[in-house]
Amino acid sequence: MRIVAVIGAGIAGAPLRRQAEEVGRRLAHAGVVVLTGGRGGVMEAASRGAKKAGGLVVALVPEGRANPYVDIVIPTHMGDARNVLIANTAGAFVAIGGAYGTLSEIAFALKRRKRVVGLGSWRIPGMISAKTPAEAVRKALTG
Repeated sequence: MRIVAVIGAGIAGAPLRRQAEEVGRRLAHAGVVVLTGGRGGVMEAASRGAKKAGGLVVALVPEGRANPYVDIVIPTHMGDARNVLIANTAGAFVAIGGAYGTLSEIAFALKRRKRVVGLGSWRIPGMISAKTPAEAVRKALTG
């Protein structure tokens, strides 16, 4: 089973949420499990897109509940340290926008030599840049 994480800020504007929803939908159509941190913003939008497309959505949440589009909620009780678990679990990542939490996930993923595609996100050596959700998904799934 292939797992792709969609990572990004818990508070995001409409353009980033639209991109995240399309990424989630495209990943679900590709038959992969979508993994997020389970909160709002980019995470909720990607979850919504995947769920609407019939995909499986898993969330590693810091504690408590996840957004309503998540199928499997795993409370880690680890706060931001859950980002290490996300980096260890997913085989590839699509980073959409993002704040410092996203930056930490990117760093952990790159350290583990995982594929990280940025869509309007941080520009860090080792990341792969994409201009559209379709390109981001294609690049995340190749390699």
